[in-house]
Amino acid sequence: MAIQAGLVGLPNVGKSTLFNALTKSSIPAQNYPFCTVDPHLAITHVPDERLTKLAQLFGSQKTIPTTVQFVDIAGLVKGAAQGEGLGNQFLSNIMGVDLIMHVLRCFEDPSITHVSNTVNPLEDFETIATELSLKDLESIEKRLQKIEHQQRKGKQSLSPQEAKELQQELDLLNDVKATLDAGNYTQAQHLIQTALASGIKTIPLLTGKKALFIANVSEDDLVDHGYRANKHYQAVVDRFGRENVIAVSAKIENELAQMEEAEAAEFASSLGLICTGLAEIIKATYTRLGLITFFTCGPKEAHAWSIMRGTKVPQAAGTIHSDLERGFICAEVYNALDLFEYKTESALKSAGKMRIEGKEYVVTDGDVLNIRFNV
Repeated sequence: MAIQAGLVGLPNVGKSTLFNALTKSSIPAQNYPFCTVDPHLAITHVPDERLTKLAQLFGSQKTIPTTVQFVDIAGLVKGAAQGEGLGNQFLSNIMGVDLIMHVLRCFEDPSITHVSNTVNPLEDFETIATELSLKDLESIEKRLQKIEHQQRKGKQSLSPQEAKELQQELDLLNDVKATLDAGNYTQAQHLIQTALASGIKTIPLLTGKKALFIANVSEDDLVDHGYRANKHYQAVVDRFGRENVIAVSAKIENELAQMEEAEAAEFASSLGLICTGLAEIIKATYTRLGLITFFTCGPKEAHAWSIMRGTKVPQAAGTIHSDLERGFICAEVYNALDLFEYKTESALKSAGKMRIEGKEYVVTDGDVLNIRFNV
């Protein structure tokens, strides 16, 4: 699925270093603003122990994990909405992603330049939020003018439903505009997301995108969760909530990514890390994007597939191959966790844990599917 998470932040906060670690790639990560100009795109495997266990049970020759796409977007600066620092290009790149990952610098290091010469992650966020808001206000103003013109011109031609939808959008955009004018980015985000969830349609807005916050801490702070005493990290948690903040040391994560698996595990253990920051970021990104995983398994391969939560089984089959959706008859379904308990498919059948589902079945996370079709 072409669903993307974009790393966003001011210059020199560690975005490109983190991106290198996420993707095990090697793009420039130098100590000067605008090192990243064009967005870099990479595809990263989503860690999932279930896939490994399934491959073992089926004797699969190979495993194919599901993936998530990450985009490293060049550092924004104050005035981006007016074109400062190639701002319009950067804002356009952000518009193309589904999830904004705000990378916030939470470490002091005089050898690494900060664009405002002081480390303050909340001020950094406000700079980004202001630029996103200004761009949205420009888009909202244009859309409001168009809606009002449609309402005047189409009084006789608009159906009651069309008139209702236009009025709902007009009310929403006026509310969002007032909220952004008041400087309340978070409230505007809530307004938009709530409206979209209720079925109200409007133009794409930067403010309405889902978000995660990455607190980039020092190597020392990472050891045994020392970052919990870091005032910058704590300020980010107080503002956005612990469930929305992931602490990482981009430098250490990048070093881990370059090591062999056994060496990386030993190094991570020496730092007191049970789960690397990267694994947390990837899993949180996957979940925040509204994705779940289903599996297809056999002796040749165990394959994990991404779908949006709430997808019905014919459409899930279509992610494997369009013929499976077009000729869908039914699906044999059970959950991976049940297989881990009962060990074999025959034992699952005996326990009544394997069933046949039709076109209205909504796939759940961890389902193993065997699609029956006829084209």
